[in-house]
Amino acid sequence: MAQLERFAETRTPASRVDDVVARMRALGDDWPPRDGVAVFNRVYLSVTEEVARRIHLGAFPDAHAAITLDVRFAERYLRAVDAAADGHRPPACWRPLFQYRRHPGVRPLQFALAGINAHIGHDLALALVDSCRTLGCEPADLEDEFDRVGDVLVSLEERIREELMPGPDLLQIGDPLTHLAGAWSLERARDGAWASARTLWALRDLPGVAQEFGERLDGAVGLVGRILLTPLPD
Repeated sequence: MAQLERFAETRTPASRVDDVVARMRALGDDWPPRDGVAVFNRVYLSVTEEVARRIHLGAFPDAHAAITLDVRFAERYLRAVDAAADGHRPPACWRPLFQYRRHPGVRPLQFALAGINAHIGHDLALALVDSCRTLGCEPADLEDEFDRVGDVLVSLEERIREELMPGPDLLQIGDPLTHLAGAWSLERARDGAWASARTLWALRDLPGVAQEFGERLDGAVGLVGRILLTPLPD
């Protein structure tokens, strides 16, 4: 992460996205495939690569704004990775994933959803605020970019569930994994992130209140993540 930040101001916007992709690929090479953070990292890498592809194809009217949001968003995850690697406590929203990453009773789909929950439920709101400060604009000015990045995530959600669900024999209403997977919604998390970002922006002149709101959001998202990572019987 330190290397990514060091080049942030000197490299072109597109190369900054390339830095993020390269960092996530390197992390994936370092972790065992079954590691819970590695499971999420693969999912997030595919999302970031798809966003980058669409940016290069001109799918975002304001490519600079889209890249800024994409990079600020990724930095939140990478900081959590670095904190855990350095023996520090990552944000509360990420702690369950790092604590349970090697638990044999947690399924790959749970790891993926817990990571997405942390990143969308908490990090996306803060990344949008970070981007507004960087670009000198309001959240409403980035709504199109926010929605388009969210559309990529939603389009991949069903594929993620299909690839990581153990098999059709488990697709029953009484199965614990089916219940957990069905209880969480990316679209609701994205809507919540937009509302949280607008609230944080409205509180920007009240830093104490904004900090308290951010801490409570972090804790609430972490609680959901811990529930998603409930160990399940074989």
